[in-house]
Amino acid sequence: MCNLETEGTKFGCGHYKVTRKLKKIDCYNQYCIHSVYHPRNCPDCHCERYFGPDARETITHRTADYCVSCQYWFKDGACQRR
Repeated sequence: MCNLETEGTKFGCGHYKVTRKLKKIDCYNQYCIHSVYHPRNCPDCHCERYFGPDARETITHRTADYCVSCQYWFKDGACQRR
C-alpha cells in the first residue's frame, strides 16, 4: 500500500486536514493500483485502491476552531436524540 507525504491544517478538535500532497512513497507492490509495478492492463482489477496512512504530516497551520465534521457535534449545541 503506497503512502503520501502531506501538508495540512491541524484543528482544535485534533483532526488533520490535508491541504497539499507533496510526494507519493511507492510500495513497489504489483497488487497496489498506485504502484509503478501495477500492470496497466490488469484484468478484472481487484487490487488495493487506497493509500496507507500518511508517511509524514507537516502541519502548516494550527487553529483553535473545530473542523467541519466536529462543529455540529461539539460547537453548535447539537441536541441529544430522544
